[in-house]
Formats: sequence, C-alpha cells, structure tokens
Amino acid sequence: MSRLLVTGGAGFIGSNFVRYLVERTDHSVIVLDKLTYAGNLASIEDLPAERVRFVRGDIADAGLVDGLVGELDGEHDAIVHYAAESHNDNSLSDPRPFLDTNVIGTYTLIEAARRRGTRFHHISTDEVYGDLELGDPARFTESTPYNPSSPYSSTKAASDLLVRAWVRSFGLRATISNCSNNYGPYQHVEKFIPRQITNVLRGVRPKLYGRGENVRDWIHADDHSSAVLAILERGRIGETYLIGADGERSNREVVELILEAMGHPRDDYDLVPDRPGHDLRYAIDSTKLRDELGWTPRFRDFESGLRATVDWYRANESWWAPQKDSAEARYAELGR
Repeated sequence: MSRLLVTGGAGFIGSNFVRYLVERTDHSVIVLDKLTYAGNLASIEDLPAERVRFVRGDIADAGLVDGLVGELDGEHDAIVHYAAESHNDNSLSDPRPFLDTNVIGTYTLIEAARRRGTRFHHISTDEVYGDLELGDPARFTESTPYNPSSPYSSTKAASDLLVRAWVRSFGLRATISNCSNNYGPYQHVEKFIPRQITNVLRGVRPKLYGRGENVRDWIHADDHSSAVLAILERGRIGETYLIGADGERSNREVVELILEAMGHPRDDYDLVPDRPGHDLRYAIDSTKLRDELGWTPRFRDFESGLRATVDWYRANESWWAPQKDSAEARYAELGR
C-alpha cells in the first residue's frame, strides 16, 4: 500500500496512527476529518505536506468520500476508518450524532470502497461486547457475543455488523479490529486519563465515578497503531482481530498512579456520582493477533507509559488548554 485514506486522522488515535505512518513507513496519507470538537488539526499540522494531505469534511458526505476514494489505487491503497463519535457521556446526552457518524458515515465509506474495490480496515472498540464481572478471569475474544451498553457502543456495534455484511454480501476486502482503551499524547481532555492529568496540572483534584472500581484494559496509542498496520499488511480479509496489551487497571489505580507520578498523595481525589450504564470491566484476549500476525506491544509496562503521557501533557499545555474549559463546563452540567 502506497497511499492511505485515514478518516478521523486529526482525532486522538487517528492522529497517532498518521504520525506512526510518517515516522516508520514510506506511505503517504490523505486525512479526512470533520474537525468536530474532538478533532484537532494541531495534532498533525507539523507533519510534512508531501506526505500528509488534509481534507476537512464529513464521512457521511457521499460525493466527497467517493471523490477521495477515487484517488486511491484500488489494488494497492487502502482506507483506514478511525472517524467516530466516541465519548460515552456525550452519547447519553445526545445520541443522534453517534448514529450519523458511526452508522451512516461507515455505510457511506464501505459503499465507496465496494464500488472501487478498495481495501478497507475498520477501527472499532471492545465496548461492543458489553462488560465483564469484576474478578472474572474471562476476557473478550473474537467470538464473544455483542452486548453493547450505550448509544456509543451500540452504534459502533452496528458499524461492525455493516462491514461484516458487506464482506459477505458484496466481497468487500475488509478487516475489523476491536481495541481496548487507548492512552498517550494528543487525547482530548474530556477523556479519563488526560482529564485527570490536566486537572492536577491546574490544581484541581481528580474526579472518580462511583468508587473507581471499574476496570479498563489500557494500551498505548503507538501499540494500537503498530497493530493496525500489521493487520493491513498481513491480516486475512473478512477477519476480526482484537488488540490489547494486557493492561488491566481499575480507574482508582490509574488515578493513584497519575497522582503519584505528579508528586501528589495517592488519595488526593474526589468521588462523584456514577454515570448510567457504566460498564464494570473490559479485558482483551489478543492471542489471535499475536499468533497469526506476530504482533507484540512495545509499551508492556503501563506505569512507564503513563509517566511518559503525564510528561507529554505537562510539556504541551498549548495543545490541550484551548479544550479544557469547554470540556469541564460540559462535565459541570452533568454534575461530574
């Protein structure tokens, strides 16, 4: 593949993937991003123009999408679909944008890919599987039944099923990956880890939903990027691969590690009311990805990766500060 169309390439994991491609491959990239509040052109604007071309637009705009896909070589190039509405709290207060982007947007892209015979990779989430009980040794696998809990996860589940149907019904050359929670640089401050870090940097005590017992399986964005590239290069068409780095931590543990890394007492946080339908635990079994494609994560030590993430936010206030006040205003409206 010499050229990739990356949707949502100015968002968190999308921009990290674009940066990964520029730093480690010779691929050129077309980034298609609507630049909603979660997209930030500053995340990629320092990348070389001869390698990265930015197009502002909506993935549900069929004319725009078809034109961009028409620029790709259907045999060698590919679409990597990161664009999504992805914040659970926002999906609970206004579900409609999640339907427009995650369902209609995905349909628009796979139709364009089908017509042109273009390779397609769909980025999804482990949240489509629902949640696991605390203390349960089980983990999600590719055969785990879907059981989404929120408007966000249900629309992502719908988009996964659309891709699977287009593979079977129309021969779409597609793969799917479902990934655990990402962390790293360039993540919007509404998300859990950057919210806690930037609160501490501003002298505000971190906030934990409920008792902070909910468990997430964390993976560094660079490891997610390397896994997606491995699937593009070596994955079997029609297959789903789960991406995880064995990084299970409770939300309370994560906050305590952040506080410790920033020189604060580990109990310097506040508990706030839990959100509706808050999933208990996510955990990924990435055996298929590792065995079939030979992939392994580089950031195996969550604590060191988290410290590096703290350092990045400390050094890049000019990137996150413009987002901070509006994000906290939304949380204040929700009492969280």
